[in-house]
Amino acid sequence: MVASQCVLGFLLLVAVFSARPQARSFDQRMIMEGPHLLDNNFRGYWDQLQSPVKVESLRAPLASNLVSSVQSKQEMLSPVSSKVDWRFPLVREEPAQLDVNFQLRQPQTPNTVAVQCLENGVHVEVKQDFFGTGHLLEPSSFSLGGCGVLNVDTAAGVLIFQSALQDCGSQLVMTDDELVYVFTIDYKPAVLPNIPVVRSNSASVNIECHYSRKHNVSSSALLPAWTPYAATAVAEDVLVFSLKLMTDDWMYERPTNVFFLGDIFNIEASVSQYNHVPLRVFVDSCVATATPDVNAAPLYSFIENHGCFTDAKYTGSASKFLPRVKDDKLRFQLEAFRFQKEISGFIYITCLLKATVATQSLVNEHHKACSFIKNGWVSADGGDQVCACCDTSCGPRTAFTASQAGIQYEGRAQVGPFQIPSQSSGIKVVSF
Repeated sequence: MVASQCVLGFLLLVAVFSARPQARSFDQRMIMEGPHLLDNNFRGYWDQLQSPVKVESLRAPLASNLVSSVQSKQEMLSPVSSKVDWRFPLVREEPAQLDVNFQLRQPQTPNTVAVQCLENGVHVEVKQDFFGTGHLLEPSSFSLGGCGVLNVDTAAGVLIFQSALQDCGSQLVMTDDELVYVFTIDYKPAVLPNIPVVRSNSASVNIECHYSRKHNVSSSALLPAWTPYAATAVAEDVLVFSLKLMTDDWMYERPTNVFFLGDIFNIEASVSQYNHVPLRVFVDSCVATATPDVNAAPLYSFIENHGCFTDAKYTGSASKFLPRVKDDKLRFQLEAFRFQKEISGFIYITCLLKATVATQSLVNEHHKACSFIKNGWVSADGGDQVCACCDTSCGPRTAFTASQAGIQYEGRAQVGPFQIPSQSSGIKVVSF
């Protein structure tokens, strides 16, 4: 009995284990082959599992917001429909200057020496305006055969020399009919401390007193001509700054490069106003050199300290700024000179020019044009008080003065060369 129960139990276990894989395979087959193999109840459950999740209503607002945001950003970054057509302004070329009816004035022979041959000596009078240029020369620059001036007639501007016939380096020349005593008036320009230029050539006037064995006579005087000379060219810097050498009436550029000592250089500084608001130009500083190199020696600074024309103060010349007639032009006159011991005689003038907006610029210690006239400083723009610092220092440019001046432009311009040849002159004065 017990054995039969054990056999039945074992068979039951085998039946159960053999039925479970078939059920599993049935389930898998039913799922893979589709819902048409299922019954109606299971089909309804299957359709619910296969239906899509309703998430469109949740995603639609997000997509809508995203599209509008992107579209708005594209509209903000879209290019401007009209293009800005801009280019650098072109600098117009100045028209060629017409031929100018210009005649070079030759130096006139001045009558500035008078001689009287006395019985035992000689009396000589020399005008301080020795070259007839209107410039009075220093008495210490003259000598009669090594002898200095005996007296000075200040009112008449005359230097007086006297000497015995055998003194002051005289030379005796004998002929069959005459005794000739030869004297020499020497003029040598004084060398000013720290000033490397001179405005006159050295000159020698030979005086001869002829004595007949029967009569004493006096003489009249003759003087020589001397020939200094200069040339000019224009240099421009972009804005455009320029220096031009002008005729005496300031209407044309000077068509010749020849000058004489005692002449005046008429120089016009200007700034072009292409596509700019009106500008006012100032000459901040100027130097003269023997070559185009502004740092070469010898070098003479004649405008400095932000527009102080110091040449007249140091050398007694007639150099000066002229009263301003236009904001974009400034004219000045420089008395001709040459460098000592410079054989070539070339002179280049280089200036630092500044320009400010005419409607905003104020004349001040850093923007001025001051001339030394009659022992005082005079402004070309009026208001001489701005020139008070010319005898000391007008100081560096500060942020405060820069703000007062407003917008400022600056550039260098050069004119030259001028040529002033060194030439000594010998004149013979013969007495009868």
